[in-house]
Amino acid sequence: MNRGFLLFLVGRRLWQLLPIVVFATFIVFLLLHLVPGDPAATLAGDYATRERIEEIRHLYGFDKPLVVQYLTWLWQVLHADLGRSLLSSAPVLDLIGQRLPNTILISTYALVIAAAVGIPLGVLAATKSGSRLDELVTGVASLGVALPSFWLAILLVANFSLKLNWFPATGAAPITTDPAGAIEHATLPAIALAVGIIAELARQVRSALIEVLNAQYYRTLRAKGLSPYAMLWKHGLRNVSVTLLTILGLQVNRLFSGAVVIEAVFAIPGAGSLVAYSAINKDFPVVQGVVLVLVVIVILVNLLVDVLNAMLDPRVAYA
Repeated sequence: MNRGFLLFLVGRRLWQLLPIVVFATFIVFLLLHLVPGDPAATLAGDYATRERIEEIRHLYGFDKPLVVQYLTWLWQVLHADLGRSLLSSAPVLDLIGQRLPNTILISTYALVIAAAVGIPLGVLAATKSGSRLDELVTGVASLGVALPSFWLAILLVANFSLKLNWFPATGAAPITTDPAGAIEHATLPAIALAVGIIAELARQVRSALIEVLNAQYYRTLRAKGLSPYAMLWKHGLRNVSVTLLTILGLQVNRLFSGAVVIEAVFAIPGAGSLVAYSAINKDFPVVQGVVLVLVVIVILVNLLVDVLNAMLDPRVAYA
């Protein structure tokens, strides 16, 4: 695939995804303003007069129509300004910059664990299709999909932190100054996030690989006497790589949504806990800023998956 076509593919995907960013942020903006309660009253305090509340509403632009408020925010975003927190007056970009690395760390860690465990399980189940081992992997995968991540997180804390004292129960360490401590703090949260993805990966890889193993060309290669392991790695997994990458890309959104709960259980100062706290306290600029950044990250990951899929299978680029 030449560079020009690759740039065309990236540009086309970005153009297609741009409306998704606008739509997602507008829906979140609308839902936030439909939540009962007045942020101006929250800022003014319990004993504020009506005049003071109206003054704050005018100061922050809450008295303007919702569409005008959203377009004003969008114009600021185009100038790299996500506004300031209503509660702390700190720049939203600074708050996100402080919290987002912790969320990215546990999400990336969880994805690595899921890929390292889920893919081999799926391959093992597919190559032993119909056996007791296949039934065991399939049953465990079904259980893993059904397990609530917050319940699993509580069990992990109770056993590996409080009982065995192997890992910290709460908090986080900066990856830049204390990499070992950051990995140690992120291990249990990453495992709690990874279990459901492991189960999903194992099921999807098993299904896709069984289809390849039963294909006519694969049976022809087997009849020619090729090594089963060479056939599996060179032909089997290569043909399911597009499906595998797509599944991994789709899990990024699941990781960020699950991080909200996991960060609450482990008291991690991440983007998930930040958006939850800000939503409860009606800190609209922070919620909007975090949602925008997470949506952009998900879109960039999906774009990367599209590019890799197109490199593996050029037919995908024309879809």
